[in-house]
Amino acid sequence: MQEKRKIAVLVGDGMGDDPVAALGGKTPLQVAKMPDIRRVAALGHVQLVQTVPDGMAPGSDVANMGLLGYHAGENYTGRAAIEAAGARIPLAADDVAYRTNLVTVGDDGTMVDYSAGDMPTEDGRALIASLDEAAAREGLKFHGGVSYRHLLVLRGGPTGLVLTPPHEISGRPVAEYLPRGEGAERLLELMELSKKVFAGHPVNAARRAAGKRPATQIWPWGAGKAMRLQPYRERYGLEGGVITAVDLVRGLAELCGLEVIRVPGATGWIDTNYAGKGQAAIECLGRSDFVYVHVEAPDECGHKGMPEAKVEAIENFSRHVVGPVWAALEAAGKPYRLLVCTDHRTPVAKRGHTADPVPFAWLDGPVGAAAAGSAAAAFDESVPVSGAIKPPLACHIVDSLLRH
Repeated sequence: MQEKRKIAVLVGDGMGDDPVAALGGKTPLQVAKMPDIRRVAALGHVQLVQTVPDGMAPGSDVANMGLLGYHAGENYTGRAAIEAAGARIPLAADDVAYRTNLVTVGDDGTMVDYSAGDMPTEDGRALIASLDEAAAREGLKFHGGVSYRHLLVLRGGPTGLVLTPPHEISGRPVAEYLPRGEGAERLLELMELSKKVFAGHPVNAARRAAGKRPATQIWPWGAGKAMRLQPYRERYGLEGGVITAVDLVRGLAELCGLEVIRVPGATGWIDTNYAGKGQAAIECLGRSDFVYVHVEAPDECGHKGMPEAKVEAIENFSRHVVGPVWAALEAAGKPYRLLVCTDHRTPVAKRGHTADPVPFAWLDGPVGAAAAGSAAAAFDESVPVSGAIKPPLACHIVDSLLRH
């Protein structure tokens, strides 16, 4: 009987980009010192893939579903529903969840910061708790999350609204992107209430005194109703875990029946505990078949327009996650399949996501001494596509690699 293969999927969120003037006309992936990733590409297979199905917005929700092997067009109901699952917030059939950012809107009405200065979790939860108390009524509940990322659940809430992610409108007038559609007044009222609650809040007073950005209001988006996914054990015969700092990817883990592995110091920002994530992945593979590691930092750097920081995040992902996990798989001497990928592009010039194709590499091992050699191949946006063929959907490739 053939020995069961270990599978590791390592995801650097938002690593893809466009050429950046500050980087000499190259992309962060082209500039980054990431020998481990380039060696995986050289010894295995590398190609461009489409992570976002046609007609869908290029969000981390849809794209990470694809990298887990699910076609979002068949399952997706909305981002906030996934995040609710990640926070273990049950949704009734008529509940609608909304991802709710704490944001900083300037006096001139522009979106200054979609993360309110990377609000610490304890500060963010204090603000949300005060807003929940002020808004208290049957069928309405705010739930505190991580950093600036929170949730609103409305019984019978509107689902057909036009809602814009705040990280897509940095530096733009928010008036053009306010919720609109039938029932939008419910969210607009809560947004106005948040301005009043936050204006004199002790958290914001302390932040201003310390020279930090305050949270001036909430920004709801990503509406969704309860969602279901076929569990990994049924779909692929695999058991394992997911390592991430964000509720979105934790939610996908919960929905597909994988263990949510929390790592101390995992922040979702450039200061995250990269090495801790790598070690947790190694430990997960020691007791199970599968691990999915998600590192948010490159994406956040793209949204904030920070090319040098994005390069640093990619290098840390390669050095502290890809390298150690690969070395541990090799040292075990057993069959494995290693996937290294990104969910979408987050160009620093645009500070938002795009649906352009991204690089995807996979390798079957063990490969022996070659794993520590000097082989290198491109792992960036320049990976060619044969002729005029459109890059394949990542969900189809991952589904095949997990099944065979």
